[in-house]
Amino acid sequence: MLRWRLNPITRKRLRRFRSMRRAWWSLWLLASLYGISLFSNFIANDLPLWVRFEGRTYFPILRFYPESEFTGGDRHTRPDYKALNEHPLFADEPGNFMVFPPVPYSPHTIIPPHAIAVPDEVLVTIERLERVGTIDFTEELEIRRAHHVAALLDATDDAAIRGSTLAEQLPLPGGFIAAVSDRFANQSMLAYRSDSFTLDSGATLQLQLSAFAPGAQPPRFMRVTLREQLAPTDVTVNRLYVSPDRTDEPLPEYIAAPFSPEQRAVIRENIAQRFDGAVADLRLETPGGLFRVRYEKEVVTYPFRPTRAHPLGLDASGRDVRPHILYALRTSLSFGLVLVAATMLIGVVMGALQGYFGGWLDITAQRLIEIWSALPFLYIIILLGSIYGRSFTLLLICYGIFNWIAISYYMRAEFLRLRKQPFVEAARVAGLRPHRIIFKHILPNGLVPIITFFPFSLVGAIGSLAALDYLGFGLPATAPSWGALLAQAQEFRYAWWLVLYPSLALFIVILLGVFIGEGARAAFDPRADSRLE
Repeated sequence: MLRWRLNPITRKRLRRFRSMRRAWWSLWLLASLYGISLFSNFIANDLPLWVRFEGRTYFPILRFYPESEFTGGDRHTRPDYKALNEHPLFADEPGNFMVFPPVPYSPHTIIPPHAIAVPDEVLVTIERLERVGTIDFTEELEIRRAHHVAALLDATDDAAIRGSTLAEQLPLPGGFIAAVSDRFANQSMLAYRSDSFTLDSGATLQLQLSAFAPGAQPPRFMRVTLREQLAPTDVTVNRLYVSPDRTDEPLPEYIAAPFSPEQRAVIRENIAQRFDGAVADLRLETPGGLFRVRYEKEVVTYPFRPTRAHPLGLDASGRDVRPHILYALRTSLSFGLVLVAATMLIGVVMGALQGYFGGWLDITAQRLIEIWSALPFLYIIILLGSIYGRSFTLLLICYGIFNWIAISYYMRAEFLRLRKQPFVEAARVAGLRPHRIIFKHILPNGLVPIITFFPFSLVGAIGSLAALDYLGFGLPATAPSWGALLAQAQEFRYAWWLVLYPSLALFIVILLGVFIGEGARAAFDPRADSRLE
């Protein structure tokens, strides 16, 4: 009976790796995550795990059943099990039931907008705004025109101040008089802003003049902007949530205090209209200031924020992000493991042949490898993807034919170092064939680069897959991918959940891989067993 026995050095290295708690628990955690992801179909799927119908048992998640199996008729397509679960055949029959996975959605299930529960209420936001007005005046400071300044100057209307002078309406700073004189003298001037001052009406204003460029003739009129300056305590934002059955109720006092009865009626009327459609923002002028009233009602548009039924939110196509994250974990780790295993195998064989035989084989192969490594990988991916389409297999092959080069360098160096060792010479003298010497004697002593680089290569493969998906050159558009979610987040900047959760999943997997790689490198470092004498 064959038994696999580890030599004492390997057992010592494994004990050293296990003593590194961070690396050891990271290995188990990453392995557990991958093990869970392998059962993604049983965790997140729109197919039921188990169906009991008329005394018979069905497993739709493992086998296809036509709709005619449950409803009769001649429809042989896959049934909509969620709609079928609401059918009287199941809803009214206690013996007929379905058991769905914990997350009853697959990565390809599109959630209809009417299935998403959102609060049926209108958010009324009332915000105090700065009042802004303008006055056109002559060189003698006589006011010719005024726009929206009556409330600021405590006048009946804008026409009431025409014909008067600025000095009669405002306390003019000395710098303002000089700036106006230079402009009427047709001199080039920069923009001017006065210090804030308070009127008898209680309004705090600032005078502003725009930059002036001299013309052929001096200006006949000049325009000054009066901008109200609000104190931090005056910049208030009040919010009120109103449900459909409360549209006729009076507004709370903290909302309605600044407004007249007529303005309050307009606000309530707009609230009622907002339940039926969009309503424009309302600006209301009151003795206490200018206010903007906004009416907001949440409407389901994709991507949509997290809800109780979809705690990680929905993507731009209306798909739940939870199964997307879970299936992408399985895809990423499977891609990384298969890719790294294949490239390690190719790299070990190529490096072993070069290092063991050396000579013209080594020189020729090394030159060919250098030429091959100079080919632009991304351009080849784009070219082949445009010809054959994006697929998991094509991406794996294209990435694999370039990714083995680095490990071949390390294995070549290991074999060049070990091929002149006494135990290799003894094997040659004993008449062992080269392939047996390579894989039976040299390779077990040169596994340190493979073991130490495997976690880092896995992390690099996962990151590369996410980057290619983000750029649009990776997996097909319908395949679950963290990079595809991040690409959507770039298009929809407000969808923070499309950035947070894929980035968090990618960060955790990469961090665990780095911890494992650090532990493996430290445990298999041959310098740990050496000392100077």
